[in-house]
Amino acid sequence: MALLKITDASGRQWEFVLAPQASCTIGRAPDNVVVLDDPRASRYHAHVNSGDDGSFIMIDGAIINGQLKRSANKVFINGEPRYEQPLKNGDRVTIGASTLRFEQQAEERTDVRYDDKPLGHTQLLISANDVMSTMLRSKPDVGPARDKVLEALQRKANILAALYEMSKTLGSVFDLNAIFAKATDIIFRSTPADRVVALLADVTNSDNLEDVKLTPIATRARDEKLEAHARRLTIGRTITRKVMKDRVALLSQDAAADEQFAGVDSIVSQGVRSTICAPLVSETRVHGALYADRLDPFASFKPDDLELISAVAAQTAIAVENARAHERLAREEVARANYSRFLPEYVVKQMLENPDSFKLGGVNQTITVLFADIRGFTRISEHAPPEKIVNLLNRYFSAMTDIIFAHGGTLDKYLGDGLMALFGAPTTTPQDAANAVNAAVAMQRRIIGINQELRDEGLPEIGVGIGLHTGEATVGYIGSERRSEYTAIGDVVNTASRLESNSKGGEILISDATAKLSRGRYKLKTREPINVKNRQQPVVLWEVDWQKSSGALSSSGSNKEVSSV
Repeated sequence: MALLKITDASGRQWEFVLAPQASCTIGRAPDNVVVLDDPRASRYHAHVNSGDDGSFIMIDGAIINGQLKRSANKVFINGEPRYEQPLKNGDRVTIGASTLRFEQQAEERTDVRYDDKPLGHTQLLISANDVMSTMLRSKPDVGPARDKVLEALQRKANILAALYEMSKTLGSVFDLNAIFAKATDIIFRSTPADRVVALLADVTNSDNLEDVKLTPIATRARDEKLEAHARRLTIGRTITRKVMKDRVALLSQDAAADEQFAGVDSIVSQGVRSTICAPLVSETRVHGALYADRLDPFASFKPDDLELISAVAAQTAIAVENARAHERLAREEVARANYSRFLPEYVVKQMLENPDSFKLGGVNQTITVLFADIRGFTRISEHAPPEKIVNLLNRYFSAMTDIIFAHGGTLDKYLGDGLMALFGAPTTTPQDAANAVNAAVAMQRRIIGINQELRDEGLPEIGVGIGLHTGEATVGYIGSERRSEYTAIGDVVNTASRLESNSKGGEILISDATAKLSRGRYKLKTREPINVKNRQQPVVLWEVDWQKSSGALSSSGSNKEVSSV
């Protein structure tokens, strides 16, 4: 078992189990395997590869478009910058303001081998749903001796004490290693099991339990004498499949003497006389199984052992469910924070509820594109301290982004001191053009307040030019599998950008297509048409008189002042 114990810049702590033969990407982007809430981390800062010998190598950077691109702030291992280094148990990796501690235990890396021999004779089955009631109800024996009654009561008290101890420990633990360590400890203390294996189902596989891959998370023997022998044993895949599929705990008793086990190598030839397997069942799914066996051919489990291991498995399943939910919520929290910087809340919600939508590809649809840019920003930056310029941009972008989101737009990107926004992506509505115009007007009005703040601080005022155009574009995730962005491409984008470049500070220029679809409440003034590259006909241009409102749209007269509704 190899894992990373992670503490990111926000103080959030969690653990990630490194899987053999799988690459683990680390960075700020939400599609990394390990997502760091850390502004000093690159979007794709580093990755961990595994070797054939079970080793793990930390590599600075990520493979982008087939090439290794190094991080901006480097990767430090035990305080020293490293581009590539095999990880040793206890190594401390620093990425930005985040730390990742690598831990690897030799006994946890032992592979478990499976066989597919037929299932032998089953002495006892217990439904996972009836574990507690079966375990605690009185036995039907008639007139037992007093010491037998006391012994049974004492055993039940011990079981309850063990389960209570386990519930206290697992209630606040989200580390799978710690969860299974506690479960195996309880089993060894309360049953005669010689070996316990915790098997976790691969959540990325299909829900078909016949094909699900089981990964050993913990493999432990009762003592060192049995350790070497336990490592050589296989696990009956037929048993694990049955308990997971039927959601029952299974006790195979007296296997060595059972004719139906003839030829079953995992039980007879290896000297395993008694086996218990219990599913890790929660309300939503089967997370795996706990597998325990006796290695003494003359020893066997009792029905009470089946009941206790089933009860431990039931509590372990709840803890696993909580751990996975905690990890999922933590990743969603970081993803939501990253997505919310560019997308409206309803779009973020759609993406989190439907992760499959986050993939390369696009669709053609009608959108309205908005470009906005600060006029005279170069002049301002030459005469003001850098910290004030950064503060100005942050204040400006925060205000403009809030307005775009409030009107249902999607922030495509920041472009220096400008920005690009989409209305009608990813979801189109009949009000997209009107929402875009209303957003542009709200942006110009907000600039009035920002300028008042700048005057109070002794800074020059700013003016913002805005251009909008409506048309068909290709919208979707564009880029590579390693890095992509949600954006739009097409003539509509180029035309909107050209309209913005022709606008002066305080002006909103819109195309005729936007004017016809917007039906806003603002007067429109005609402007001279402009020529745009790759367009044969000049673009009919309108200026939004955003300080006035009235009337109804009449798009028939190209040389008249009109107003839109």
